[in-house]
Amino acid sequence: MSLEVKEKTEVRLVFMGAAGVGKTALIKRFLQDGFDPKHRRTVEELHSKEYEVAGVKVTINIMDTSGSYSFPAMRKLSIQNGDAFALVYSVDDPESLEVVKRLREEILEVKEDKLTPIVVVGNKKDRQLERRVSADDVLVKVELDWNNRFLEASAKENENVMEVFKELLQQANLPSCLSPALRRRRETFPKDMSLRPPMNKTNSCSVS
Repeated sequence: MSLEVKEKTEVRLVFMGAAGVGKTALIKRFLQDGFDPKHRRTVEELHSKEYEVAGVKVTINIMDTSGSYSFPAMRKLSIQNGDAFALVYSVDDPESLEVVKRLREEILEVKEDKLTPIVVVGNKKDRQLERRVSADDVLVKVELDWNNRFLEASAKENENVMEVFKELLQQANLPSCLSPALRRRRETFPKDMSLRPPMNKTNSCSVS
């Protein structure tokens, strides 16, 4: 009796941002389709979820990093091991956007690659009355000046959460990590796995 051997690949997504911007809420909404309005401090948590796409087992590792505590060595390690990064700020907190700018600079410095996959996420889009950060201003900065992707989302209302993860996986260039035979089958991937051609590419999505 012959056993089918399936290819397996991994990608690590790293969520970074100031405390209280909703990094954990976005991840929980994606993994469990749930939302907890109470904020709890995160030091560092790794979540894993396995999917099967076109007969290929794909493991998505999601690193939820601390926004409350200062662990520079831990943060640097997360950056070194990350394949794509979600930099999250809150639309009602301008200072959290400044944190995103600093984190992006640190990522580029550690990775030594200007094309590192980064998605900037303006969370808490549902708080329109409390909004203090203009989406148009951030869009120009992120997509034109930085050449990164920008999305606003709401973990509470489950708005654009799936799109954030789709964009991260797209930019991590997951299919390029598969064998040549499987690359030829890219057209068999579900259509909803790809939004549009990625703006940035990376040569590897292996996890250290």
